[in-house]
Amino acid sequence: MSGDVWFAVLPDGAAGVAAAQLLRPWTTDSIAHDSGRPWLLGSWPDGHVTVGAAGARRVAVIGRCPVTADTLSARVGRLRGIGDVRRIAQGLHGSFHLVASADGSVLARGSASGVRRLFHTRVAGVTVAADRSDRLAALTGAGPDERLLAAHLLASPLPYPLDDLCVWQGVHALPSSDCLLLDAEGRARTRRWWTPPTPELGWREGVPAVRDALTAAVGSCTASGGTVSADLSGGMDSTSLCFLAAREQDGIRSAFARAHLVTMRWRSLDPDNDDELWAARAVSRLPGAEHVTPPRDRWPLWYSGLPALTDATAPAVPTDEPGPWVRDGARMAALAALMTDRGSRLHLMGGGADELFCTLPPHLHDLVRRSPSAAFARIRTQRAAQHWPLGQLVRQLADRRTFAQWLTAWADGLTDPPPSSAALVRSAPSTAWGVDLRIPPWATPDAVHAVRDLLHEAAGSADTAEPLAAERGQHAALACVRTGGRGLRQLDQVTSARGLPHAGPYLDDAVIEAALAIRVSERSTPGRYKPVLAAAMRDIVPADVLGRRTKGEYSADFHTGLRHNRAALVGLFEGSWLARAGLIDDAAVRAALLGVHPTPEALRSFSSTLGCEVWLRAGRGSTRPPSTASTEGAP
Repeated sequence: MSGDVWFAVLPDGAAGVAAAQLLRPWTTDSIAHDSGRPWLLGSWPDGHVTVGAAGARRVAVIGRCPVTADTLSARVGRLRGIGDVRRIAQGLHGSFHLVASADGSVLARGSASGVRRLFHTRVAGVTVAADRSDRLAALTGAGPDERLLAAHLLASPLPYPLDDLCVWQGVHALPSSDCLLLDAEGRARTRRWWTPPTPELGWREGVPAVRDALTAAVGSCTASGGTVSADLSGGMDSTSLCFLAAREQDGIRSAFARAHLVTMRWRSLDPDNDDELWAARAVSRLPGAEHVTPPRDRWPLWYSGLPALTDATAPAVPTDEPGPWVRDGARMAALAALMTDRGSRLHLMGGGADELFCTLPPHLHDLVRRSPSAAFARIRTQRAAQHWPLGQLVRQLADRRTFAQWLTAWADGLTDPPPSSAALVRSAPSTAWGVDLRIPPWATPDAVHAVRDLLHEAAGSADTAEPLAAERGQHAALACVRTGGRGLRQLDQVTSARGLPHAGPYLDDAVIEAALAIRVSERSTPGRYKPVLAAAMRDIVPADVLGRRTKGEYSADFHTGLRHNRAALVGLFEGSWLARAGLIDDAAVRAALLGVHPTPEALRSFSSTLGCEVWLRAGRGSTRPPSTASTEGAP
């Protein structure tokens, strides 16, 4: 199925019927409460929504999950009330929304990573929820919130704690760890449904659960049979997924290998990138799969294929918020065409593994306080290998700021000059609560003030002034998981519109919980690359394929893409809509594009700015409903 995939959730009351009528112009599918009133409206492909029913109670699983209606109905039969819904999801694998209707109340939630999100607003006197914020904005006539647009210049997806804010005025994002409860009158309240695990397991104790969860996550992708496709870059993350999807043991296909596998690899323009060597090794051990590697001259460059955006002819943008995916838009289109031509119904990607199986520098701050001898041994090893300046590292480790204090300092330093590339090479890694992102130099003073105010407000709010975990290492991992989840959500919106949904098994809730239950300091070890993932994939991925210690680098792709598409990018920022909104100095953007950049770091934030520009121009027209004639006969 091509086109937008979406759903809305309505309360089980008379007032919800009026709101449903406003959604009808977009609706091709609908499911009713037991009362007969509209419950779920939207547009989705066959198999995307599974409903279980017992008496007057209903539960819908929306997304990727191999549960059957009969199995779900049996679980619903054991439901004691709307507050008992969490038990229904126990043991279900995949990535999905969960929506329940029982006793006149409705509960809805997404996923912990934010791959599955929910938004809500007031429509016709009741609260309506949906998985796409632009659908709700269309109902209320809302426009973009320019403060949030300014924040997307800083980073897109937005970093925590700004990532639970919505870019549309009057539309609210449901925090990933909360569920939404609607009563029959359409009144809403929220309640926490997910708490991250306490990282208390040794890595050997945690590996079996990681293996089981990841196997089941990939199994949820292949369970429906047919053809699935997957990235095969040559890295450990995507390679592990490919072997799980086409797994054989002793010559007998695994129960999880129910689908034909097509792998996809694109070649880097850097001749020293060793992805090709490792991908070829994996390909030789996957004889039952079909392997696609487009020639370099037939694979789009970064920044290629930008639409000729004008005020008069602005194409619809498939995402409901800005995102850096625009840089890779032509590649996504080419990927979707290549894979759907081969019959793929779902594409697997390895995003999320770095966040789960690499230890981020903030963990050293925790380790020094919890186990000084272990911390000093690790620091000594890493300093010797990476030449960290001792004085700078000691200052980092001595930092005692709370999360709120760090947020305030980040806000105050938004316009500080970033360190040079040479300084980054010679510096110790930051062990702060997060990355002190800098707003791009082309942001206007108004944009800077808007973002600074948002961060100060977050630092002063009881809801957002707290970290995601008590210790910095676990907090940093959770924050990165949320960023990865929101990025995958956008990627899926883009490729689903072209008939190729995306799946990121590493970002499934069960995999996240298994990985983050392992002690942070044991998720990686100096001299060993992703030891937890490597141990979990032992006897699934061949040892010689699993032994990679390097990671591909793509500066050459950046420079070549920029050089070939510079004129189009410069032209795009002549008459910029972001400039009209007072958020950027478009002359400064053009000057930056025409400058000389030895590394991609100087234009790190350009992809976010580009995504905002394209979204702002095109997105304002994408919320209009189709004509009445095109929806006659919709349920």
